[in-house]
Amino acid sequence: MFADKSILITGGTGSFGKKFARVLLEEHCPKKIIIFSRDELKQFDLQQELNAPCMRYFIGDVRDRERLIQAMRGVDYVVHAAALKQVPAAEYNPTECIKTNIYGAENIIHAALYNEVSRVIALSTDKAVNPINLYGATKLASDKLFVAANNFSGGLKTIFSVVRYGNVVGSRGSVVPFFRKLLAEGCDYLPITDKRMTRFWITLRQGVDFVLKSFARMQGGEIFVPKIPSIRITDLAQAMAPELPTKIIGIRPGEKLHEIMCPSDDSHLTLEFADHFVIRPTITFSGRSNDFICNKLGEKGKPVKQGFEYNSGTNNHFLSIGEIRACNNHT
Repeated sequence: MFADKSILITGGTGSFGKKFARVLLEEHCPKKIIIFSRDELKQFDLQQELNAPCMRYFIGDVRDRERLIQAMRGVDYVVHAAALKQVPAAEYNPTECIKTNIYGAENIIHAALYNEVSRVIALSTDKAVNPINLYGATKLASDKLFVAANNFSGGLKTIFSVVRYGNVVGSRGSVVPFFRKLLAEGCDYLPITDKRMTRFWITLRQGVDFVLKSFARMQGGEIFVPKIPSIRITDLAQAMAPELPTKIIGIRPGEKLHEIMCPSDDSHLTLEFADHFVIRPTITFSGRSNDFICNKLGEKGKPVKQGFEYNSGTNNHFLSIGEIRACNNHT
């Protein structure tokens, strides 16, 4: 479905954006890939890696609606990956986080509708579920904006959906490169916030593939959540440095013991499919079907039990230390 199509990626110089663009180039023959981001140095560096004739590099900020309108002309699909994501930075700079994550989401929606983009997928995070920090709260607001945008489109063809998953293995700012840095510096222990801590585990390629599949599945208004394994943070430390001790340093501000991607409060809205969950919108859409049991690929879901919660701590699939080690060797 991406052959001869134009795709714009906001935050395109980030870990996800670079991988997404590379997969499109190598496997899908797009007409145009537009990298939209605000850092010219990162764009310059990426241009040295991805310089195919179909690549376009737009300097711009999602806070700038007019620039987004320009960038989306003739675009078929948009992936919105741009965000201010560092929890402490958001706590110290709340208005900046709100401008990018909430007002930026509004601008994406407006520009997509103005240009009659066909499909838009916004990337979310587990932190948007029962948020305890500002970053999570802004992403929850963003998710709500993208879901509700399906009522704004009227007779236009544009539809909007959300993809939600947790930390990506090896992405910038995540625990694996942090541990690798400490090990390279010759540390004599690995810091652990809490022995009970668990996290969902998804590779960059798995995240990209899930977003690509969600474009084919989407009807507009869904939140897609992949079924993925969990890890224990103590197992990760053991897999990366079995000879080193760990040291408990305490949970950081705004951090949770476990990741939640489908909250129990939304269990009445949650559908289970073979390899993913869908959280249906809390609102109904006028002039279109509100039945999400069967998606655009013909896959059928079923309602989960009342009170169901998709939680990294109660997940039925945990990776072993050996599986974590093997995965790390490929990231």
